[in-house]
Amino acid sequence: MHDDLEQRKSQHLDLVQRPEVEPEESDPLLSCVRFVHRAAPELSLDQIELSAELCGKRLRAPLMIVGMTGGTERAGRINRDLATLAEEAGVAFGVGSMRILLEQPDLLATFAVKPARPPLLAANLGAQQLVQRGTLAGLRVMEMLEADAIAIHLNAAQELVQAGGDRDFRGCLDAIGELVAKVGAERVIVKETGCGIGPAVLRELAARGVRTTDVSGAGGTSWPRVEQLRARDPQARGLGELLSDWGIPTAACIAAARAASAGMQIIGSGGLRSGLDAAKALALGADVAGFALPLVRAHQQSGIEGARAELAGILGALRAAFLLCGARDAEALRASRRVILDPLRTWIEGLAG
Repeated sequence: MHDDLEQRKSQHLDLVQRPEVEPEESDPLLSCVRFVHRAAPELSLDQIELSAELCGKRLRAPLMIVGMTGGTERAGRINRDLATLAEEAGVAFGVGSMRILLEQPDLLATFAVKPARPPLLAANLGAQQLVQRGTLAGLRVMEMLEADAIAIHLNAAQELVQAGGDRDFRGCLDAIGELVAKVGAERVIVKETGCGIGPAVLRELAARGVRTTDVSGAGGTSWPRVEQLRARDPQARGLGELLSDWGIPTAACIAAARAASAGMQIIGSGGLRSGLDAAKALALGADVAGFALPLVRAHQQSGIEGARAELAGILGALRAAFLLCGARDAEALRASRRVILDPLRTWIEGLAG
């Protein structure tokens, strides 16, 4: 089991370099959000205020490098370097699934990010592990990482394609509720992994005390596609192909989540590739925009300097978008004029029904 988990983690890092993990037929629909340009913004770039709050922690910019990897030596380097960049930029950081540590705690070094200390550090565990092992599993990985919060991930579509993956998803919501009661709502993030959280599930999470969700919509990395590329079984490969574009587009997830729960903190991730995408996520209602694949790819191609340049580009474009909308801060950006095109408009209307 240990070797299988390590091998899977290593294969995932190799596979996310391939363009086919972002299926052409899957679209976050952020291109359907068009800002109305303000020719005379009456602002200086230095006046733009990007600070945000997430899980009780103050960020210098409304971004989170969301969890994607861990469990191998290469993954450990990526985690440490990206956490260093998160600390430099004052943004949140999360590691990938820590399930492997429940069986092989000696791999902690592949998740630990010290001496880096980003303003918010999130551990990561699957909801199924909470069901199977109880809330103590969540507490354990938080303590091992010395994390400020924990992201509990929902990844049913990926599990169905994955060889040996989970097939029973009963009890996840109640297990999450028990964890919230144990550690406090401020320390729990519930996230999808690229298929999106719709308003019905969001309301069920809110009823169990959850106050922060990463909607992680469709349109970025397709984990069913990643598992399809790993699969040897023809049936699994076929299912992975069918589910490669499964899910709720990211832009629709964010808008629907904000409409469904005014009090929920929302991380908008899934296919964001630029600072302009981040601005659109914030305008639709996200409190923080989440990035993973662009930074992991930049790191794998050019090391920490490549990832640093990528993050700087994202932040620079985000500031530019604020200025060109005449928005001094995120609240002003959300109030600025924009046009919503189809098919996003249809998705938003459908999710509101």
